[in-house]
Amino acid sequence: MSQPSAAPAQPPFGRVLTAMVTPMLPGGEVDLDGVDAVVEHLVATGHDGIVVNGTTGESATLSSDESIAVVERVVATAAGRAKVVAGVGSNNTAHAVSMAGRAAAVGADALLLVSPYYNKPTQRGLLAHCRAVADTTALPVMLYDIPGRTGIPFATETLVALAEHPRIVAVKDAKGDLMAATEVMNRTDLLFYSGADELNLPYLAIGAVGVVSVVGHVAGREYREMLEATDRGDLAAARAIHRRLAPLVDAIMTTSQGAITAKAALVELGVIDHAAVRLPLVESEEAELARVRAGLAVVGLA
Repeated sequence: MSQPSAAPAQPPFGRVLTAMVTPMLPGGEVDLDGVDAVVEHLVATGHDGIVVNGTTGESATLSSDESIAVVERVVATAAGRAKVVAGVGSNNTAHAVSMAGRAAAVGADALLLVSPYYNKPTQRGLLAHCRAVADTTALPVMLYDIPGRTGIPFATETLVALAEHPRIVAVKDAKGDLMAATEVMNRTDLLFYSGADELNLPYLAIGAVGVVSVVGHVAGREYREMLEATDRGDLAAARAIHRRLAPLVDAIMTTSQGAITAKAALVELGVIDHAAVRLPLVESEEAELARVRAGLAVVGLA
């Protein structure tokens, strides 16, 4: 029986990535010392890539200057030990182009580009938006398909067309349509990353090269093991990890917004001092914290 083909050894984004939280002080200021601590923790727990200023990084409430300052700090702290993927998405194309240039200038290795939210452009508009950003950067671009937050998916034909751009090379897929993902993989060379922790194993099993996780804040080693098991065709080992992590995935991803619970989990582990978030997010209630602690305990982290 033939074994699965090996994934690229070193995709330009890494293979085990976490969409990193942005640590904050109780007053809401960005905690750059906390940023350093999270980066060191991620590098030490199996990550070869870090996504900055994604959904879990509370990018919607960071100013442009704060976003770039966090990218710069992560680049400096990672110091080449993990690829730094900077979220530059916006529902204003000109702003996304500007952020792409600024992220490149402070040393980002790659860009994450979410579909424009709220505006709900047509697929032609989505194509034009992504091409406009990719045309103005030398960095590789990972598209971020998360219609549950943006209100607009990347249609299959749109992804096929965007794959022709030399710098659009990957998709973070949080759409959850495995058949659509399979079709795009069949028709293009786009690298797929699971963007939904509950579906990490299914995505890896159909050919995703890696994960962009939230639960990876506290389970990076386990996701590295799952990926390696999948690479060598050991579905039983990968499935065992998937099932063991299920209570933790449930606690972090369904209790409340991932940024809230990921920060709470990092506080529980002593990585950061504060679980502060910015409005309209609020910190976890005690019942939510209890579920996070129980999820950590199941995998021996509490």
